[in-house]
Amino acid sequence: MSQLHRGILAPGTTTGTATGAAINPARMISSRTENGENQRIEKYVMKNLAVGIRTTIAIFCSLSAGALAQTAPDAIDAHLIAARNAAGSDFTATLARLCVAPPNITGIRDAAPGPAPARDTWFIEPAKVFDNLYFVGSKIHNAWALTTPEGIIIIDTIFTYNSEEEIIGGLKKLGLDPGTIKYVIISHAHGDHVGGAKLLQDRYKARIVMGAPDWELIERSVNAFPEGKPKRDIVADDGQKITLGGSTVTLVTTPGHTPGTLSMLFTVKDNGKPVNVAYSGGTAFNFPSTVPNFDIYIRSQEKMAAAAAAANATILMSNHTEFDSAVPKIKMLALRKPGEPHTFEIGKDAVARYFTVTGECAQAARLKLVQAGK
Repeated sequence: MSQLHRGILAPGTTTGTATGAAINPARMISSRTENGENQRIEKYVMKNLAVGIRTTIAIFCSLSAGALAQTAPDAIDAHLIAARNAAGSDFTATLARLCVAPPNITGIRDAAPGPAPARDTWFIEPAKVFDNLYFVGSKIHNAWALTTPEGIIIIDTIFTYNSEEEIIGGLKKLGLDPGTIKYVIISHAHGDHVGGAKLLQDRYKARIVMGAPDWELIERSVNAFPEGKPKRDIVADDGQKITLGGSTVTLVTTPGHTPGTLSMLFTVKDNGKPVNVAYSGGTAFNFPSTVPNFDIYIRSQEKMAAAAAAANATILMSNHTEFDSAVPKIKMLALRKPGEPHTFEIGKDAVARYFTVTGECAQAARLKLVQAGK
């Protein structure tokens, strides 16, 4: 087993922080992420992300060109190296999350939400990002408002506890009327993205769009929605277009993260110039760790990569700033000078590389399961 393979944890192991405290990834991430679970995820991301990135760089850089020439990497290492090369300096956090310490998930928990965390751990001011796209998310979880002459399309709704202040309050701060919300598209039915859907449905009669398997997850849940569930509304189909006021969001079914995960393609404008966005609906490996589940995830990454390329997408967005660096990019945007490129526009090649990172890390995790006979 090569040095690289030893440095990347096999399923079922635990990973230590720089201080030696053990973290069990299966406890950190579950496919039913709710308030209490996400508080642990938030602590993990905020406290250990920098450590994970440094570890990623150290592990991958330890394989020099000379070492590779002397000892051919095994199949797992080949996927990890491909992910490292694709990540470059653009997607180090995604690489750290998926390749350095992927979790071992043994089952699904229908967990009740825990208490809301302190406001200072999640609150952030809203921001105008493009002519027609606004950030109304939190420090870690993203939510977006796509504006049109006929109303607003909301993409993801963060948690129940912060959607009132971040989404509704954020729209008002930006001079937008939340009463004009017409559609709410939910990438997947985890509590950190579907939390505000019921609020927007009840208060503004917004149409809720979600994949069929994730509507079913919500309807089957006994514990996860103590404040009530959104009512089943629009069931998304692959390739379906949600059109409002001349703007269209194309839905791409990408099961894996959850069975009904939706990714999206849409166009924003940067000082009047149309720019195309690929929105990744689910990234982390918080599904049960089986070879068939990784096969589904890998096919979805390949599918979305092809869809993004066909759409000429030059912007990669996500529902977690951990993966698309939304929050730091918004901060940098405030320093943008006339004629400088937009901080979110990374180019078609970089968008493709993102899906190479997710796919190659998944291939490595899958092969570890195969080698372990699982």
